[in-house]
This record gives sequence, C-alpha cells and structure tokens, in this order.
Amino acid sequence: QVQLVESGGGLVQAGASLRLSCAASGGTFRLYAMGWFRQGPGKEREFVAGISRSGSTVYLDSVKGRFIISRDNAKNTVYLQMDSLKPEDTAIYYCAQDRAWYGSTWSRADYWGQGTQVTVSS
Repeated sequence: QVQLVESGGGLVQAGASLRLSCAASGGTFRLYAMGWFRQGPGKEREFVAGISRSGSTVYLDSVKGRFIISRDNAKNTVYLQMDSLKPEDTAIYYCAQDRAWYGSTWSRADYWGQGTQVTVSS
C-alpha cells in the first residue's frame, strides 16, 4: 500500500520561501510520476507542478519561475521549493503519485497525500 506524507508547510510572509517534502513508501518510487496540487479557500483543487520518472517537469503558469519541483529517488522523496510566495499561493498542498505521465493536463492520481497547509500573509 502506497503512502505519501507531506511536510514543510507553514505560515510565512509574502516574499518568503518554503520547501515542501513528500515522502513515499510502499511502492517503487522511481517508476512513478510525482506531482503537487493545491486547493485554496473556496477554490477547486489545481495542478501546481509535476515531475516525470525521467525528470521532466511542468508547472502551473502562475508559479513558473518561483517554484521548482525535484525528486530524490534514493530517498523516495519529492520536493517543492517555493520562492517569492504570494498571498494567492495560500492553500493546502497535496502530493500525488501516478504511474502515468500527464504533463500539464494532470488532474487525477493513483495516490494522494493528506496535505500540508501553506499560508502566506500580506
């Protein structure tokens, strides 16, 4: 049974940085695409960033140049480095794992984490 556990969320001021981590267990991590989604207050869940098995990355337009997704297959962990945070980045951030690679059209996943809250104050 695959389990995804996020960490690294918190309350920061606008312009600050955070790094989210997602530790995976129970599967062969290197065989999966990994991604980050978020759901803000009163909003639908949206795709934020994804990384394929081979390391290709895609991003939501509004986070390009500010967020970087990376993976460490030796540690079964995916990261989301978030810089220049804005109040509109406030959301619960979810880690996702899927055997398929959807690129920027990613909307579903085989497995989800429970989420970590990111709050950016102005």
